[in-house]
Amino acid sequence: QVQLVESGGGLVQAGGSLRLSCAARGRTFSSYAMGWFRQAPGKEREFVAAISRSGGTLDADFVKGRFTISRDNAKNTVSLQMNSLKPEDTAVYYCACAAVDSVWDYYHVRTKEREYDYWGQGTQVTVSS
Repeated sequence: QVQLVESGGGLVQAGGSLRLSCAARGRTFSSYAMGWFRQAPGKEREFVAAISRSGGTLDADFVKGRFTISRDNAKNTVSLQMNSLKPEDTAVYYCACAAVDSVWDYYHVRTKEREYDYWGQGTQVTVSS
């Protein structure tokens, strides 16, 4: 079993920045693929950014260089640095992880919800105009 705890959400003005963190407790963190998703009111949850075990990253089209995902295996954390925030970024942000064992999966960046095994409770991000 893996427990994920997000932090760093809050209220920020448009153009501002926030840094979300997700702490993982369970098996060796370096064996996880990690991702961030978000869900705005009345909308489905969507992919934001992800990082593989190897450190490869992908992010959603709407990110457009504003967000950066990173991982610190020594601290068992994955972070999402969000800059130039917009009101449409308002959502609950979720951290997710998946145990990765194969060589192929070591490099694979997971962008789909069904690829993840564990989810955090979410942290609210609100961007005011």
